[in-house]
Amino acid sequence: MGSKQMNVYDSLWQKNEDIAYQTLAVPFLQHMQLGDLQADYYVGFMIQDINYLVKVTDMLKEMSEKVKAPKDISNFMKNRYESYQKYAEATLKQFNLNGVSNIKATPAMEKYLADYKEVMEKEEPIYFAVALLPCARLWLWLANQLKETCCNAYYTWKKDNMYGHPEDHYKALLDKYLTKPEQIEKANNIFRRQMKNEHDFFESSLQE
Repeated sequence: MGSKQMNVYDSLWQKNEDIAYQTLAVPFLQHMQLGDLQADYYVGFMIQDINYLVKVTDMLKEMSEKVKAPKDISNFMKNRYESYQKYAEATLKQFNLNGVSNIKATPAMEKYLADYKEVMEKEEPIYFAVALLPCARLWLWLANQLKETCCNAYYTWKKDNMYGHPEDHYKALLDKYLTKPEQIEKANNIFRRQMKNEHDFFESSLQE
């Protein structure tokens, strides 16, 4: 037998790592790294991110109620919902917000959320897991790439995002359900689109 093929989790990242490097190079993150990012831009970014967090939590709630089988995908949705809900509640409390109903999404964020919704409504549940993965994987990677010290005003973002093990939640699930070439191709298309949405969110947060 030949050597085992790379798992889907790592293959998706490897095929789309070019977008990760493009994202790292956007002005918003480069100025964050330098520590000279104007605070107004960071506030705008955080407002959009809080909106994203709450809206994706709402979608996960719907998925956790809708997906009854297979059991492991059902459990994945429930576990991700509970995790997102806990984080969303803590974030809203931190910023003394009751909700996000008055936040207007930027065009980049509007498209990102619309793409999530399309996957949720039109694809099998495993592809919603794929759609979630770029955020979890990319933010961890970006946080570890940024060269910041604790003296940097934006070090908190790096510190809060540089630890995590998304593979614990995603790797086995993706390998189990994405086995056919056409499934892996569809997963890659969704993953790449969501990586591009992440890039566009960061890029749109500071236009130079």
